[in-house]
Amino acid sequence: MSLAEFESLSTAVLAVIFLLAAILGFAMRESRFCTMGAISDVVYLQDWQRMRQWAMAVGVAMCGVTALVLWGGVAVGDTLYASAQLLWLSALVGGLLFGAGMVLASGCSARNLTRLGGGSLKALVVLIVMGLAAFGTLKGITAVARVRWLDSVHLQFNTLALLPELLAQASGWSLFATRLGLGLGLGALLILIGLNPRNRVDRGVLLGGAIVGLCVTAAWWLGGHVAEIAEHPETLEHMYATTYSGRIEAFSFVTPVAHTLDWLLFFSDKNKVLTWGIASACGMVAGSWLHALWRRDFQWQGFANTQDLSRHLLGAALMGIGGVTAMGCTVGQGISAVSLLSLGSFIAITGIVAGAVGMLRYLAGAE
Repeated sequence: MSLAEFESLSTAVLAVIFLLAAILGFAMRESRFCTMGAISDVVYLQDWQRMRQWAMAVGVAMCGVTALVLWGGVAVGDTLYASAQLLWLSALVGGLLFGAGMVLASGCSARNLTRLGGGSLKALVVLIVMGLAAFGTLKGITAVARVRWLDSVHLQFNTLALLPELLAQASGWSLFATRLGLGLGLGALLILIGLNPRNRVDRGVLLGGAIVGLCVTAAWWLGGHVAEIAEHPETLEHMYATTYSGRIEAFSFVTPVAHTLDWLLFFSDKNKVLTWGIASACGMVAGSWLHALWRRDFQWQGFANTQDLSRHLLGAALMGIGGVTAMGCTVGQGISAVSLLSLGSFIAITGIVAGAVGMLRYLAGAE
């Protein structure tokens, strides 16, 4: 592949992921997709409708990604979440911090991107602070604590820390059959939970969840198949175009926001290039903005008072630190990584839910 062909492919991938993220942002805003909202509905109202929407999204993504992996459209070992190390303490602590933070910040990173598209200046402040906290946890002062105290505590396996690989190694079953059974079985179960006919749920809500799952599946296919480069024209290395890590990435919205700030602040630096994560974050805002114009409900919103501001600032900082520590947010770990059946994603999701429930109950008791 020539350099010109590589640049052309990279531009095309960035354009497609931007459009795919715009569809995701549009669908999330239309269906009110929000993991924090789903958890708060259960805690405060015993309403499981949006939790079933999340189950639908994960189920669709899990079935779709399993099919991609078995077909050969995604090399699971080249994904961002594939590692023989299980950073279980980082996943748990990061998840707890992120879950508590998203309650204080009125939604997770994805939710704040869609709120920004609708005119929320509160979301803009949250995203800026979250991005700064995330960057500090990637390379700054909190990164030292993360690496020294959390990442150093891990489990080492002889295979990838993914459920199919671990189960196949322990049982002696074929990896193909194990992934087929686990991926499609768990995915179908989650879809059935979403479709449970005994408890009615708005069709638009379930459709929104299904679209979210399909967008995540499409992102894995785009990043793992279309963007694959056998040999980089300059380094001759096998890599995946436009991703920051050089590995296969899907949707996640904490680290990409930090990279977006970095790209904007040092735009004239030729080493700062437009990446997959930046394009997806911008696409989310663009899609939700188009939805706001379509629904004619775009409206500038600000903080009610200094207490509201301080609460959102703390929540944003916790999300930035927690999202990087856990290697993902409610979309990154909660849908993208878990669709690969990553063991770490289940731990991170547990932490996120526990942190959110704990903070919701604390706020309810403090009022």
